[in-house]
Amino acid sequence: MFLNTRALILREVKFKEADKMLTVLTEDEGKLSVCAKGALRKGSKFAAATEFLTFSEVTLFGNKGRWQLNEAVTTEQFLGLREDLSYLALGSYFAEMLDSAADEDSPGVEILNLGLNSLFALSRKLYEPGHIKAVFEMRLMCLSGYEPFLEGCSVCGEKMSTELHFSADGGGLRCKTCLRETGERVLPICDASLNALRYIVYSEPKKVFSFFIEGEAKTRMHSLCEAYALAQSERMFDTLKYWKSVK
Repeated sequence: MFLNTRALILREVKFKEADKMLTVLTEDEGKLSVCAKGALRKGSKFAAATEFLTFSEVTLFGNKGRWQLNEAVTTEQFLGLREDLSYLALGSYFAEMLDSAADEDSPGVEILNLGLNSLFALSRKLYEPGHIKAVFEMRLMCLSGYEPFLEGCSVCGEKMSTELHFSADGGGLRCKTCLRETGERVLPICDASLNALRYIVYSEPKKVFSFFIEGEAKTRMHSLCEAYALAQSERMFDTLKYWKSVK
């Protein structure tokens, strides 16, 4: 079986003497493990197209659940990421999160597009890194089936509360009354940061980065998005720790 598709390289590992084992996120089959034979040989036609965080047109051959790379042509290398260690570290975090969220052998066009748009915005410095990171984290959780409830308290449904809090573990807002009953650990949220979260969750994919927030509200939004992504993923990411150490 031959498959012609486009793929983002999420991980590359040396295999044998001159081969690579790749983890790729494709439009048609979701996440796949692919063997790129000879990719490490000098002059290999696959070398550039199989580098980490490269988006490529590929032809794969599949047999009994195993995939091998037959052809590959580079589409986008996100060169801006490779010029700054902190940008590359953040791109690596995006790749690790995509690897964690994507399903194997299942179409992942929306998740792939989010990853590509986030890497493009980061590479071209279209927005500040923290802004891109927050949008990526929250939107990825939504696409993974963990959309937070932001229209009111997610326990009682109260919409007019003047004192709301955000529960990363509980998946949405909490009013003061329900917070006392549940005893959850929550994060503070203000009108500006709440409006920003609603924009990220409900806006069109092409416009998801296009909003403005500043000051304490921006810092709060960044914290909320990260906390929510980590809570819903139920894990910590080494690449996130590394980005924080070098940013």
